[in-house]
Amino acid sequence: MKKLDVIIIGAGSVGTPTAMALGEIGEFKIAVIEKNAEVGQGQNNRALGGVRATHSNFSKIITCLKSIEVFSNWEKKHGDNIGWDRGGYSFLAYSKEHEELLKRSIDLQKSLGLNNDWLNAEQISELIPGIIRKGLRGGSYSPEDGRASPPLAINAFYKYALSLDVEFKFKEIVKNFSIKDNKIKGVITNKDAYETTWVINAAGISASKIGALVELNLPVYPDLHKAGITESARSLEHFTKPLVVDIRSVPDCNNFYFFQNQENKIAFTISPTHKMPGYGDVVPIFAERMEMLIPSIKSLKVLRKWAGAYPMTPDGIPIVGTVDSREGYINTVGMCGQGFMSGPGIGQLISRVITNQLTEADKEVLEGFSLTRSLKEPEILQ
Repeated sequence: MKKLDVIIIGAGSVGTPTAMALGEIGEFKIAVIEKNAEVGQGQNNRALGGVRATHSNFSKIITCLKSIEVFSNWEKKHGDNIGWDRGGYSFLAYSKEHEELLKRSIDLQKSLGLNNDWLNAEQISELIPGIIRKGLRGGSYSPEDGRASPPLAINAFYKYALSLDVEFKFKEIVKNFSIKDNKIKGVITNKDAYETTWVINAAGISASKIGALVELNLPVYPDLHKAGITESARSLEHFTKPLVVDIRSVPDCNNFYFFQNQENKIAFTISPTHKMPGYGDVVPIFAERMEMLIPSIKSLKVLRKWAGAYPMTPDGIPIVGTVDSREGYINTVGMCGQGFMSGPGIGQLISRVITNQLTEADKEVLEGFSLTRSLKEPEILQ
């Protein structure tokens, strides 16, 4: 039986950067077990790539600020182009309720070190050319948020983790755990058995199945979201720099966000209010949402459509940290569609859990991410 210090289940948006964070310590034998043939083949390759700290939850803001440091400095530090573009995020308000909501969030975000400000309607119009002014009250703008390429980033993280002697075991499925006196002793897969001190559940939409193997009921469930990308908007006379989030709800879509990439194509995601049967639904909803925002864009042809499953929790906040009932087991689950943007920050946090080097801020973050929290108060800016 091979002896390891840490086994990470899942080589996705959270598992891979967690592996590199632990690998940087240089003290552990680490293996990542992944059921697919390579890294990032779950929801990572369906992600749009947004990276923001503009959340309304303390733990998520702190974690994603750490992630932004990793993404923004990666090319300078490691030499890999991961497609980082510091275009910022802008949340729009077309009602008094949304204006007040965003302003409350800005107060919290700024108190934690995020550069985010309220812009009036005229300033938003300059930032997002062509936007409908009728009813627009303004919006937030966080210029240091950005976006990166999920495939480029995860492969860069993977390459770096390999250089730190982290092992990746592909096409391998966790079947069970060896447990003695409520302590994790090992992992059994379809190919091998391993002795280990720590197990990290980073299994994405399969997280609850892994949790069940250690008799944990993890409230993580998949929620389908749909996305697409259009033809180039080069013929239009405007360019939208930030990733734009419209939090208004219409009958078929809870919220909508998009950005204009370096090829001037519009990449977008819709959060459906119900299960839509086919990708064809994306096109009319895209046109409807752009009619509400930037009518000149609504007629762009959608070239590609895809779907992805957000591993959701009841309150839209991740579940991260140890559990009292299983010594040696750690959750990094329920990222609610934000695993890519939070992964590097989560990885650094878990490295401090395992090395027993938690700061007071870390402890507060983990309290907010705890499995034992109430789960009854949804985050405002999910």
